[in-house]
Amino acid sequence: MDFSLDALGYVAMLFVGGSLGLIGGGGAILTVPIMVYLFKIPAVVATSYSLFVVGLSSLFGVLRYHKERLVDYRTAVVFSLPSFLGTYLARRVFMPWIPDTILQFGDASLSKDRLVMVVFACVMVGASWSMIRGTKIGRVVDTRGHSWTLAGLGLVVGFVAGFVGAGGGFLIIPALVVTCGIPMQTAVGTSLLIIAANSLTGFSGDLIAGVNLDWLFLLKATGMALIGIFLGSSAARYVPSSKLKPAFGWFVLISGVYIMGRQILG
Repeated sequence: MDFSLDALGYVAMLFVGGSLGLIGGGGAILTVPIMVYLFKIPAVVATSYSLFVVGLSSLFGVLRYHKERLVDYRTAVVFSLPSFLGTYLARRVFMPWIPDTILQFGDASLSKDRLVMVVFACVMVGASWSMIRGTKIGRVVDTRGHSWTLAGLGLVVGFVAGFVGAGGGFLIIPALVVTCGIPMQTAVGTSLLIIAANSLTGFSGDLIAGVNLDWLFLLKATGMALIGIFLGSSAARYVPSSKLKPAFGWFVLISGVYIMGRQILG
């Protein structure tokens, strides 16, 4: 590994954790690009690493929100159970079905790694729009009347998160706020619990499948993200996420366009 890129990658993992703690999502979507472009890890393996880092970091992040009674456990369960199925289908059924080389055009080819990064870039661009536009918070409603909607959203989010190796907070929070009218702080805490359960379930499936992992590297990267989520959770009391989300959305948009351009032109 190049030392400068290696050091930059660990600093970037602080940012990932900080975003999870501060706004309940967003930073996780950068974990795979960080793994691929800074740590030089193949994209498919990077999705496994990302699920572990994001899952464990989110689990620690839930603790503060739990203490302040800002986690809606019923909503988390209704959302998470079908999300597990979506993650399983993506990682254990859909991804193994994709060949390493999908298409060959003379000297050019479309590999599985490149497909993952192209889909990831598309998800980043789509997610950035919801962050930039902002989410209107409606009145709080009884989530029991939205169980099927939550379950359907959970299945979709689980599949997308499993395929690209992100936690899905950028999709979960708008779903909770818009569909159920859950207050933003509660949506953040609930999102972290869903992300943790979804990501660690996906990672467990990879372990069972025998994916080869560098545990020393994985623990160091996770340690940096944990420090970041602690700092982000502490700062969440003083920094309004409504001002951070649009700025972060523009950053995600630029990153997504860059990754898309690199995959198409590279």
